Amino acid sequence: MALLAHLKSLFILQLLMGFVFVVSGLIINFIQLCTCILWPINKQLYRTINCRLAYSLWSQLVMLLEWWSGTECTLYTDQATVDKFGKEHVITILNHNYEIDFLCGWTMCERYGVLGSSKVLAKHELLKVPLIGWTWYFLEIVFCKRKWEEDRKTVFKGLSRLKDYPEYMWFLLYCEGTRFTETKHQISMQVAESKGLPKLKYHLLPRTKGFTTTLQCLKGTGSVNKHTQCLSCSIHIGFFFLICFFFYLTVSAVYDVTLNFKDNQTPTLLGIVNGKKYKADLSVRRFPVEDIPDNEQECAIWLHKLYQEKDALQEFYKKEGKFPGPTIIPPRRPWTLLNFLFWATLLLSPLINFACGVVVSGSPLLIIGFIIFLIIASIAIRRLIGVTEVKKTGSSYGNPEAKKQN
Repeated sequence: MALLAHLKSLFILQLLMGFVFVVSGLIINFIQLCTCILWPINKQLYRTINCRLAYSLWSQLVMLLEWWSGTECTLYTDQATVDKFGKEHVITILNHNYEIDFLCGWTMCERYGVLGSSKVLAKHELLKVPLIGWTWYFLEIVFCKRKWEEDRKTVFKGLSRLKDYPEYMWFLLYCEGTRFTETKHQISMQVAESKGLPKLKYHLLPRTKGFTTTLQCLKGTGSVNKHTQCLSCSIHIGFFFLICFFFYLTVSAVYDVTLNFKDNQTPTLLGIVNGKKYKADLSVRRFPVEDIPDNEQECAIWLHKLYQEKDALQEFYKKEGKFPGPTIIPPRRPWTLLNFLFWATLLLSPLINFACGVVVSGSPLLIIGFIIFLIIASIAIRRLIGVTEVKKTGSSYGNPEAKKQN
């Protein structure tokens, strides 16, 4: 075990894995670009292909968590809820406290077959990040600038476009708007006090506008109802319901997920790359959308209450070292590992042959050029990892010049 841990910490192995991820990502992005010609011809075929391409990239990160670091993920929920996983469109609310919280979410998506079709309401800055933002663009991810005046039209358009998505979809929302830090928490609680809202200990005050808008759009209310009224006047009622089934697939539930780690661990993506093992616990609660108020103001109150309950769950975890309720450990699937081995075999063989050729040639120019390539590659990989780091995820949260929270 000590030898295996040492091997995982070797920079050269990490660099080779990073090389596989980056180069395979660029190849996948190029293929995604080529699939754009399908959009006006067959939109659903375009989406199906891009779901598979996205899976091929994101599953490499899931492989790091599951197989490389061996991180364990335990669900605290009931079997009836688990039985619905991967069989319905849902909005997933996750607390935003850790660098790898998204990766734990992706692991659950992978184990229930919805990784490639998973969505997120993402900040616009990520659109510029190579591989991550580019892949999300082809997946029709909704990007926002967190300024409602500018985002209103973009968000409504993006969410409305997802109503006819052909595969079951988990739409992730970080309702806190930014990752938790002590400074942001202090500012957030000042806002809560000024608004007469109960203070939270382990979360930031949720921004309700993104949640209420997403739920309204994906729930099938508003413009969809007006459209159906027009159709019902002109076509047979049976055919109408068939159209609704195929073209207005809407979310049926909200999954509230509260994440924490055993033994007060503070996991990082760099730790995962180094092969460090973590133990993640996820409390999952399912709320049918019909139980959530339609009225925007009442829906906002519901969300604030939800976060008070999430805070209570975190307090319970801090005292007991676990969440309440039964536990379920979904088994790992082999596909993430097989997918990575495919790309590693495809890409590392020519790289190793080229490296051997450079060394055998004895040419100082080639050797120096290859070393410079390795340095640039390592810097690029490190910058991609840096995207997830808490200290580098700054935002205008609490800035008096920024738009006030909703």
